[in-house]
Amino acid sequence: MKILAIQNRMGIGDTVIFLPFIKALHKKFNSPISLLVKESSKADQYLFETDYIDKILILERDSDNYNRHDGLLGSLNLIKDLKKNNFDKIFIFNSSLRFSLIAHFSKIPNIYQYPLFSKNKQHIIDTPKKFLKNKLDIDVDEDPNIQISDKLKSEAIKKFQINKNELNILLGIGGSGPTKRIPSRTFLEVMDKTLKVKKCKFFLATGKNTEEQIILNEILSTKYKNFCVPLDKFSIKETLPIIKNCSFSICNDSSFSHLSAALGIKTITLMADTPLIYGNYSSNMFPILPDGEETVSHNTLGKEKINSEKILSKIIEIIS
Repeated sequence: MKILAIQNRMGIGDTVIFLPFIKALHKKFNSPISLLVKESSKADQYLFETDYIDKILILERDSDNYNRHDGLLGSLNLIKDLKKNNFDKIFIFNSSLRFSLIAHFSKIPNIYQYPLFSKNKQHIIDTPKKFLKNKLDIDVDEDPNIQISDKLKSEAIKKFQINKNELNILLGIGGSGPTKRIPSRTFLEVMDKTLKVKKCKFFLATGKNTEEQIILNEILSTKYKNFCVPLDKFSIKETLPIIKNCSFSICNDSSFSHLSAALGIKTITLMADTPLIYGNYSSNMFPILPDGEETVSHNTLGKEKINSEKILSKIIEIIS
């Protein structure tokens, strides 16, 4: 049986959050699931060894550029692309009339979709749960799960000289927006305090954005440089086995927090300016909120109020 799931949200985190629903379909039909996702999801970079995933098809559509799947001609191109795969079932995790028509014109026999014209206020987790419960009587309560082979883990241990007798800590110091990026001094305080507990190696995960590079360089310009391995020159695919070998992670709300938790790594999420659901949806996530806040959302603007002592307390709790 050939099954396609459409998840057309933008980022890595959104795609990772949807993985339990994809895995549930795999279990229900005993078949790996193909995904239609945007290129910005970078799904091919982290799902290449995950056994419940079949093909990853890229939705070539962008609001800023005219791409292969944009407009009427783009819809025809997408229909042509889907027809080539002869899918038996399609699950559309949105309320788009466009995707409904594309699925019908692609002659996919069994079409399952969110109710049409109901886009407003769709909860990123509750809505797909209700969708699969109503359509297939499936209850979904698993954490997202990304798989990496023992071979890749072993290669990373050798390449990066990872000593399992030390604390190997992923620091996700990047972030998709300036209000999500915790200042370097907070991470430096955590590094200082953690090194007093046990010998550590810190893997610094960030992108190449100028502001992210400033934070990276601020950390690397200190006495802690020799305890650090920057990962900004490595692809997501190359970083996955490194993350899988870490003792735990401390991450801003970034792609690395989602990837880390989905790899089964205990992940301390620093929630400064994003709805809390993005930092606590997995049992592997341990959110730290700004001082004085009981929850977080957009415009909390709390990056200066993330307390390193709270992070240290959570570290001690995790490693005890």
